Amino acid sequence: MKTVIETKKLSKWYGNVLGLSDVSLQIEAGITGILGPNGAGKSTFLKLITGQIKPNIGSCTIEGQKIRNNYHFYSKIGFCPEQDSFYEEMTGWQFMTGLLKLHHYSPSEIKAMTKEALEIVELTEDKDRVIKSYSRGMRQRLKFAQAIAHKPEIIVFDEPLNGLDPLGRRKIIRLIKSYEEEGKTILVSSHVLPEIEAMTKQIILIHQGKVFAQGDIHYIRDLIDTHPHIVSIKCRNPRQLASTFIQEDYVLNIHFGSADNTLLIETNNRDKFFSLLPSLFVKYNIEVDEITSPDDNLQAVFDYLVEK
Repeated sequence: MKTVIETKKLSKWYGNVLGLSDVSLQIEAGITGILGPNGAGKSTFLKLITGQIKPNIGSCTIEGQKIRNNYHFYSKIGFCPEQDSFYEEMTGWQFMTGLLKLHHYSPSEIKAMTKEALEIVELTEDKDRVIKSYSRGMRQRLKFAQAIAHKPEIIVFDEPLNGLDPLGRRKIIRLIKSYEEEGKTILVSSHVLPEIEAMTKQIILIHQGKVFAQGDIHYIRDLIDTHPHIVSIKCRNPRQLASTFIQEDYVLNIHFGSADNTLLIETNNRDKFFSLLPSLFVKYNIEVDEITSPDDNLQAVFDYLVEK
């Protein structure tokens, strides 16, 4: 596939603080996930490739064109920022139409595009409310709407699922995947691996301002599975459950948590562990209240790899 976005030795620092260091990448059409813990440099990377900030060293091109100060090219890009940046006294409708006027669309086009974008994110009924009265989820959806209203070819989403309820997250994920089907180039940043996994298999890992890895998301799953995985199980009889795991070779350690009725299990074969878990619950008639994986996130993976 043809390279859409290319960076060469892209670097950015803020005084003595390193934001991004020596990043050279080629990104093709489709959805690419930008993964990394908070503070890894994801937002800096996205702001650099969209021309919002100037690199100290290196370059970035989109479709072969330099993006910084290339104002005619900006209409091809949609950007959904992580942080809110609204005119709080405006209504949702006024905010959207005001931004679209900057693209020099006609009044009729602006009205139609605003109506369509707000319908997509289900904000039509709230379009005449002032933004300062919006909930966090509504504000997040409004940011999404302004990013896609002008039908850009390249869409950049910085933590687009923050503040959304589970149903809202599923709808946004479905929308993002639909843009891939239209042949667009989409970059989505997140520090939550399952969120990106639900959208794409192509990922870029950023850690401490550097690209840690680029490629298929299964590579990251392999990294997770190479170190003991902690599973927390809250049940009515944790000691009985612990006794059933002691003899299993895929269970390395068992601890009782500080909370009542909580069992912490370390396993080196997560897939086998979870595949056998339901049958054990049934066999020993164990009532389970909650199963969680406290280390099933990128921060835990990075912490493990850095320590190693």
